[in-house]
Amino acid sequence: MKKIFILTGEPSGDKLASSVISEIKKKRSDLEYLSVGGSHLQSLGIKTIYDQKEITYIAFTDVILNFFKIKNKIQQTVAEILKFNPDILFSVDSPDFTLRVSQQVKAKNSHIKTIHFIAPKVWAWREGRVKQMKRFLDHILLLFQFEKKYFDKERLKNTFVGHPLLDKNYNENIKIDQVLDNKKIISIFPGSRESEIKHHMPILINFIKKLNIKDNSYSFMFHSTIKNKELVSKILNNQKIHNAEIINDEKIKNEVLKKSIFAIVKSGTVSLEVCKMNIPSIIIYKMNFINFYLAKFLLKIKFVNMINIINNKEIIPELIQSECTAEEIFRSVYYFLKNPDLMDKQRKQIHDTIKNMSLPGSSSEAASKIILSYII
Repeated sequence: MKKIFILTGEPSGDKLASSVISEIKKKRSDLEYLSVGGSHLQSLGIKTIYDQKEITYIAFTDVILNFFKIKNKIQQTVAEILKFNPDILFSVDSPDFTLRVSQQVKAKNSHIKTIHFIAPKVWAWREGRVKQMKRFLDHILLLFQFEKKYFDKERLKNTFVGHPLLDKNYNENIKIDQVLDNKKIISIFPGSRESEIKHHMPILINFIKKLNIKDNSYSFMFHSTIKNKELVSKILNNQKIHNAEIINDEKIKNEVLKKSIFAIVKSGTVSLEVCKMNIPSIIIYKMNFINFYLAKFLLKIKFVNMINIINNKEIIPELIQSECTAEEIFRSVYYFLKNPDLMDKQRKQIHDTIKNMSLPGSSSEAASKIILSYII
């Protein structure tokens, strides 16, 4: 029996991987799987060798502080993959972890085909990584067309497949109108990592309090992972915020987002989900002082959000680090809410950008075809 090992490092990668594997399962029912994954892959019946949370570390200093623990996890993961002996190692995002594993696996068993999805942002920093990656990757799948030139230059086999979160068939249709009717919903995405939640939640709580003083007619929906629901709930309960709820069911989250009038989104993959739903939004992100200045020193880009990067201008406001305060979030959100024309303008600009980012068909299907071509 042919085998695929799926390697992810955080919840967003787990979600993207599950979209691709779902397509593979439609085409082939005779494959065996094993993974380092989370709830999305597990919902497909795919076993994970350990809890994904064990290797979900954020940013530079956390990697440094947990260096030996991560090194041991890499060694453990490599050993488990070699023991499973897959035909394909399919790694998704989290390059500081997944590509280190792929490199070691390829060195010890060159017969395993290594395919990586979501190219490291070599256009933002460390372009020289491509030279090293071509030594151990057989194929890299790209989210964005503009990335091709960086990998073509080094003759690393690559395919632009687009982003699974922009697939036309991405949304589930769950009817919960009776619950959401007449509510003016603001969706809030504080992050999927515990450290992100701890940085963002106090700021977001104070923002809600400020907006409630000005206008208490809004309902706030916190989008959380299953594992973080208890932490978010504890913070909300301690602050006695009565017009805020938490949702963690993916299908319901999508429906709630579609019904939202606005969204406050931590920087990352989830912002594209919000854009796909055509919901006006702002981007927030706060990290510790050292991580921020390391990032500022190393990165070559002006913006953190992909819509802004592609357009080379701030279509979606970014409140990063010192600007990520309750007061600034309140000012930005309230200004949008009181200026519908501004929200319409953002929607149009986002719609036009996404149209140029998407392939005619499904990204997940395109990725699945590349992977299966290596099985055959």
